[in-house]
Amino acid sequence: MTSPPAGSAAQQLRRRQQQDALSGAAVRAITGDAALHFRDGQLWHAMRPVPQHAPHLRTDPGIDTAACLRGAADGAALRQAHSDAALHRRLCPVDPVERLVFELLEQLRCETRLPRGMHGVAANLRHRFMAWSQAFHRSGLVEGHLGILLYTVAQVAWSRLTGEPVLAETEDLIEATRAAIVPVLGTSLAGLRAHRHDQAAYAIHALALARAVADMVHAEAPRTAEDEGNAATAARAGFALWLDFEETPEDAFALAPSGHSRVLADATDGYRVFTTRYDREVRAATLVRRALLDEYRTRLDARIARAGVNVARLARRLRAALAQQRVDGWSFGEESGRIDGRRLAQLVSSPAERRLFRREDHKPHADCVVGFLVDCSGSMKAQVEPLAILIDMLVRALDQAGVATEVLGFTTGAWNGGRARADWLARGRPAHPGRLNETCHMVFKDAPRSWRRARTDIAALLKADLFREGVDGEAVEWACTRLHGTGKARRILVVVSDGSPMDTATGQANDACYLDNHLKAVVARHEALRDVEVLGLGVGLDLSPYYRHTLALDLSQPVDMAMLEEVAGLVAARRR
Repeated sequence: MTSPPAGSAAQQLRRRQQQDALSGAAVRAITGDAALHFRDGQLWHAMRPVPQHAPHLRTDPGIDTAACLRGAADGAALRQAHSDAALHRRLCPVDPVERLVFELLEQLRCETRLPRGMHGVAANLRHRFMAWSQAFHRSGLVEGHLGILLYTVAQVAWSRLTGEPVLAETEDLIEATRAAIVPVLGTSLAGLRAHRHDQAAYAIHALALARAVADMVHAEAPRTAEDEGNAATAARAGFALWLDFEETPEDAFALAPSGHSRVLADATDGYRVFTTRYDREVRAATLVRRALLDEYRTRLDARIARAGVNVARLARRLRAALAQQRVDGWSFGEESGRIDGRRLAQLVSSPAERRLFRREDHKPHADCVVGFLVDCSGSMKAQVEPLAILIDMLVRALDQAGVATEVLGFTTGAWNGGRARADWLARGRPAHPGRLNETCHMVFKDAPRSWRRARTDIAALLKADLFREGVDGEAVEWACTRLHGTGKARRILVVVSDGSPMDTATGQANDACYLDNHLKAVVARHEALRDVEVLGLGVGLDLSPYYRHTLALDLSQPVDMAMLEEVAGLVAARRR
């Protein structure tokens, strides 16, 4: 068995997720807000992204160094801790150039509010700003009048607020521009330094400085409306620059596409379903002939045997992570603990005897259920065999670890809407009908059954002609409801998918992102309730736009121990 190369997409994604976890921990430590976390280099509060308007906070996890990412995370944390967002929104100017400068100045103010003794954070912030400054300089944007003006303002304001010298590499370059603008901006700059601990008082000087810079920009811009718009766009693009030093690796996992559904956002009654008349929930094994199902199981067993995976070792890891110690009787004949009255006679007959005590016997108990929800859409057909191997071995290991499991799948009863769409056409095609297809939810294994009893039914995953289209949001809700019904204290749902929700009829009758946005809403609700841990397992795709905790796999590679341990790590991780 061979492990993936050092620069593989899986390892790149794992490093990025580890960096996000570290950045999120730093932000939560500084702010005390447990809902803040990073996802793909972007700061989120619960399931909502937190905008980062200051240019030097915009990062690329695939390109930036760890020090740069730490500096950006520390800067974002200080902004959350020391800036009143409502006051900032109320004061923020409308003019794009003024707003860009005002956003930068507010961020720099927050970075000066660093508590004493946090020298590492101070070093991270300085490194991040210097790295952005070097990138801006080397991009060539400082060669134009607008670029050098904005760059000089950023350098002078940062230096005045922090007491640090400007970037030595560009000190001579900005000298003439600095000499020209400081007489105009000097009073405002002094006011920034004096009032950096009072956001409202500071904003008066920040707005004055931003207005003065905007006047300089507009004075140099052409007078036609079209050209003024172009100048503003150029200013915004230049000031927000982050320079890509290298291209994204070709083998990196693609990010699942996502967008905004105007139909769902505008609907007063939320997500709609045109009809549930044709929806069904079935045991997957009933959809496959028994002889064919046995053949599938034999084929699956042969592939698993060739993989040579140590399932017992995987089970031990899962048991250690998911089980908790629980009192299970007593251990007698101990040398300390509680006195065992039945052995007091031994003390008389054997005064040297010390094994007169008993202790509570603790054994691991997994009060947990793990559900696997498989996207049975047409695009998954090519991956069905390695996927079946992966899930079968994970379920077997979890079963040995004493953890209850469910294997579920979701698809549609027909392509392009089926009978539901026919009913919609017969009723005159009412606008925005909502979900417009027949859902088919399949149970390959339920929680009460052991792996041994359900192993043949799991092989129904190999029946690829069951795979059609996918309505993910409703399937996730259905699976979560089933996990609730098990009565287990900890409930984990692993959604296995290779793409965004897709149902042709629903997309055409509503909009392309209707099902996409419903999935996000369902996952966000369970994230907020913390009733089910919903995880995303992407098949050749990064599912982070939908799920907070994700892992992407390349199933074109053989399923081996390393891959299974990666998935086990995702399932077993302790989360806040």
